[in-house]
Amino acid sequence: MTTAKQYEDIITSLQWDGLKSLWNKIEERNTPTWDAGKAFEYLVLRAFQLDGAEVRYPYGVKLFGQSQEIEQIDGVIHCHGLSCLIESKDFQDKVNVDFAPIAKLRNQLLRRPASTIGAVFSRTGFTESARSLSCFCLPQTILLWSGEEIKYALEKEVICELLVLKYRFCVEHALTDYNVTERDIL
Repeated sequence: MTTAKQYEDIITSLQWDGLKSLWNKIEERNTPTWDAGKAFEYLVLRAFQLDGAEVRYPYGVKLFGQSQEIEQIDGVIHCHGLSCLIESKDFQDKVNVDFAPIAKLRNQLLRRPASTIGAVFSRTGFTESARSLSCFCLPQTILLWSGEEIKYALEKEVICELLVLKYRFCVEHALTDYNVTERDIL
């Protein structure tokens, strides 16, 4: 069994070209050395790290000296003044993320400073109920990222600026699922 530290060592050895290659393998469902969903989870964080963000790889949260973890966090990124909890989902083909991860992330945001935002990354996309709930979670901001947007970010080798763009669009229009590929800013 691969440990979290080993996954982190593997992913931090990759540069943009390595991430693009890993993305193709994720799309082909051909990542035999990674546990289910882990390649996608670490790829997202590494992309932010390569683009200059400070990144915290997956970790558990304990409270009040208890031995049991109360939360599993897929990662945290800090960039351009934004601090963002990450939730990553890589389900089987054609299975979109439903509202449950959105609700979970909302509860995690409620236990953090008000300026903390959330982002859910899904390789396959989101159901309408997930999209609706993410909008009704405001003022807890939960931005939705699709596989198309991740692929775009990898191709352009820029993702922090896209996070800011997505956040600004949410501030201006109260929509959490703005597709960053629609505005050709890069």
